[in-house]
Amino acid sequence: MSIYIHKSHNVTVLLYHLVCVAKYRRAVLTEPVDTLIKQLCLEISKRHEIHFIEIGTDADHIHFLIQTVPTMAPQRIVQIIKSITAREVFKQIPEVKKQLWGGQLWTKGYFINTVGRTGSENAVKQYVKSESKEKEYQLIHSAQPTVFDH
Repeated sequence: MSIYIHKSHNVTVLLYHLVCVAKYRRAVLTEPVDTLIKQLCLEISKRHEIHFIEIGTDADHIHFLIQTVPTMAPQRIVQIIKSITAREVFKQIPEVKKQLWGGQLWTKGYFINTVGRTGSENAVKQYVKSESKEKEYQLIHSAQPTVFDH
């Protein structure tokens, strides 16, 4: 379970759901690879402020539930996890690299999503509305999320 992370000037609970897919969707995430990735993630936790709440694998992709601090950008989290796990899997289990024709372990892309500890978007909206004690709640802005295409 996630916890509040207390720093000198903030208290946070930042959770991300990260999905990394094996290159070519190859089924290379076998039990030995899963075990190694778990060990690597525990080591990553010691060196970086990335805490693994859950790790789950399928044969061709892996799910991470991660907690981190606000100074750690999502792209940096992905970079750390993908680079360290790929390097070490290829080094310690070289047959995986052969299954990928000497290429990369992970696809270039990934999926990352924020995860709410206290509930859904609607629950947060209701909480904000109920917190207004001095005056009646007044909605001063509302918009749909925007998709940024590059």
